[in-house]
Amino acid sequence: MAKKWYVIHTQTGRENSAKKSLEKILEREPEGKEFISRVLIPTEKVAEVRSGEKKISERKFFPGYLLVEMELNDKSWYIIKKTAGVVGFVGSKTKPVALREDEVAEILEQTKESKAKPVPKILFRTGEVVRVKEGPFKNFSGTIEETNLEKGKIKVMISIFGRATPVDLETWQVEKM
Repeated sequence: MAKKWYVIHTQTGRENSAKKSLEKILEREPEGKEFISRVLIPTEKVAEVRSGEKKISERKFFPGYLLVEMELNDKSWYIIKKTAGVVGFVGSKTKPVALREDEVAEILEQTKESKAKPVPKILFRTGEVVRVKEGPFKNFSGTIEETNLEKGKIKVMISIFGRATPVDLETWQVEKM
């Protein structure tokens, strides 16, 4: 029987500990390794600029879920179900549903792309209305004219004394309205 990818529901915020628990079980019970080959928490790297410094962190694509490549049988099902932090399989009550190959390929590709080039934590788009939360234009609102998310900067048109004035701001200085 071929191995397929299944989605495992975990307690929220316990994805990492559930993954570690499952890996420990597989170390103690080597026969489980022949059925369960990979455990994955799909993440992406996100970049944000705070106080002029670029910070890179990781964000989970699917909070509360793990992906497991396995051959589904009674032994592998039992190993997953007894893992600390695991709620259960995603699927019908009696039978977990495997992910399609194209879904798995897309998730793995997104993870690879993100490792190569972090995405901005908060995405701003031209035409969006934002409010300035720090700096000399605090509490002013305006419309985004340009974005340079790689550098963490945006150009906002703010109305000052009845005139639209372009102001260059960093993304951490504004919030969406």
